[in-house]
Amino acid sequence: FTSDEHIENGTSSDSESDCEIRILIQRSLESISQNNCKPDWLMRYEKMMRRMSAVGNQKVIPEKGPVMLLYELFNDVKFECVSSDGHQHSRFKMIATANNSNFEGTGPSKKLAKNAAAKAALAALCNISYSPMQTQLPKSTVTSINYSDKECPELAQTIADGIGKFVLQKFTEIMVGHEVYSRRKVLAGIVMTCGPDLNQAKVISVSTGTKCVNGEYISVSGSAVNDCHAEIVSRRCLVDYLYGQLMMHLNDETASDSIFVRPTKQGELYQLKDNIQFHLYINTAPCGDARIFSPHEEDATLGIDKHPNRKARGQLRTKIESGEGTIPVKNSDGIQTWDGVLQGQRLLTMSCSDKIAKWNVLGVQGALLASIIQPIYLTSIVLGSLLHPAHMYRAVCGRIENSIQNLPPPYQLNRPKLALVTSSEMRNPIKAPNFSINWTYGNAEVEIINSITGKTIHNKISRITKQSFFARYAKLISQLPLIEKRATIDCDYGEMKASVHEYQIAKQELFTAFKREDLGHWLKKPIEQNQFSLPQ
Repeated sequence: FTSDEHIENGTSSDSESDCEIRILIQRSLESISQNNCKPDWLMRYEKMMRRMSAVGNQKVIPEKGPVMLLYELFNDVKFECVSSDGHQHSRFKMIATANNSNFEGTGPSKKLAKNAAAKAALAALCNISYSPMQTQLPKSTVTSINYSDKECPELAQTIADGIGKFVLQKFTEIMVGHEVYSRRKVLAGIVMTCGPDLNQAKVISVSTGTKCVNGEYISVSGSAVNDCHAEIVSRRCLVDYLYGQLMMHLNDETASDSIFVRPTKQGELYQLKDNIQFHLYINTAPCGDARIFSPHEEDATLGIDKHPNRKARGQLRTKIESGEGTIPVKNSDGIQTWDGVLQGQRLLTMSCSDKIAKWNVLGVQGALLASIIQPIYLTSIVLGSLLHPAHMYRAVCGRIENSIQNLPPPYQLNRPKLALVTSSEMRNPIKAPNFSINWTYGNAEVEIINSITGKTIHNKISRITKQSFFARYAKLISQLPLIEKRATIDCDYGEMKASVHEYQIAKQELFTAFKREDLGHWLKKPIEQNQFSLPQ
C-alpha cells in the first residue's frame, strides 16, 4: 500500500506512519547494500571482533599468532625477505604485503622479522595490536589496590612504530663514516611531531650509551658529562635544540621559524606553538624501577603486577660507577662528598627511571630554561623491548601520583603515553662500550664522548655539558625580548639554578613525594660540581 491511498481516505496520521515505515525499509536496504560492498577481509575481521567482545570489554591480545591471523583475514598475503645483513639487533628485514600495501618488520631471525611485519600490517589495517599494553586483568585479581592496577595511557601502535623507525633510520644515517662507534647496547632518540601527524615528524636527537663518568674525572667547572646513558644524553640534546630555537628569537627575521611563541607581556614565559609534541624512544626499558621484573614469568606476559606492595616496587635506585645495573638508594652510601669520591668512594647517579619520573613533574627543559619557557613534558615514551605496562607506568609517574601535592603552576604530574614497537629488539649480551654518541637536529656531525672522562674522545668539552649550556643561557637571558633579565656574572651555576623559585619548589615537592611513599631519598652529587662561574 501507499500513503496516497490513505490520503484519499483522509487518514493523515496513517500517512505519517507509512512514511516512517518506508524510511525504515529504505535504511534496511541501504544497510544490506553497504554490507554487500564490504571487503571480505573486513567482514572476517568484524566477525572475529564480535567473538572477542563476547568475552567482555577488556583489552586482549588475539589468541592467534600475527602471521596466522593475517593469512586468515587477507587473501593476498605475501612475505619477502629483502635484507639479511643488518645490525645484530635487526639482521633480517621482511616485507609483508596485504590489501595491496607493504609493511616492514625487522628482527634477529627471519621468523621474528616475519612476525614483526605481520604485527605492523595488522596494526595499520585492522587496528589489532599485540602490544603488552593490550593485556589487563580485572582489578579483582590484583592483591592490593595501588598505582600498578591503573590503566596505562597507550600510544597508537602505528605512531609508536613510526617513532622507533625514524630514530633507527637517523642513527644509521649519522653513523656513516663512524662505523667503529656504531656498536651499542642502548639507543635513544627524541622525535618532534605536530599532533599525531607523522608526515612532518622530525628527529631532534639520537644517542647511545650505558655508562657514567668515573669519580676521578668529576669536574669543578661543568666541563664533563656525568651521565652518558642514552636516554639522558638524548634529553640533553633536546635542551641543546631548545637553546637553538630560543636563539632564533634574538633576530626578528628568524623568530617566526622558532617552535616557541613570544610572551605577550614583560616577564611572562615563552611557550611551545600549538600541537608541538615530543616523543622519547629507547630501545629497552630505562634502568632502575622500570626494569626490575622477570620478562618471561606469567605476570610479565599478562602485563600486570600481582604484588604491587612488595618493598622492591617503586624504590629510588642509583647507577653504580664502573658497573651496570642499579641498587636501591637505601643500600647506598648516602651523602656524596667531593673528597670522598676522589679517595675512592663510588660516584652514584640516579637511575634513568627516576630521572624520567623527575622530567614528568619538572619538565625536560631543566632549571635554567625554566626561567624562560613553560615546562615541556613528553607526550609519549616508546620502547624497543622489555615493556611491562604496570612496572613502566609505576616507574615514570605512578609511584608518586597519590603522594605528590601542592605543585606550583605551571608544574604538574605528566602521564606520558606508553608503547612497544612491533619490531622489538632482543637481549644483546655484549660488553657495553665505553663511549657515547650524540647528535642534535641541525648538527652536521655526531659527537663522540668518552663515558669514563665525560669529555669527547679528543678530550674537548662536549656541546651538552653544564658549562656549554650556562654560556648559552647567559647570552639568552641578557638579550631575549620580554624576559626578566638576570645577572649571571655574580652568580655561579648552582646559584642561578636555585634562583628559579617555582622550579625549586616543585623539585622539593617531588623529593618529598618519594619520601611520603617510603621510596628513598634522592641522592645528589657533591655540591662543588655546581659552584662554577662563567669566564669574565
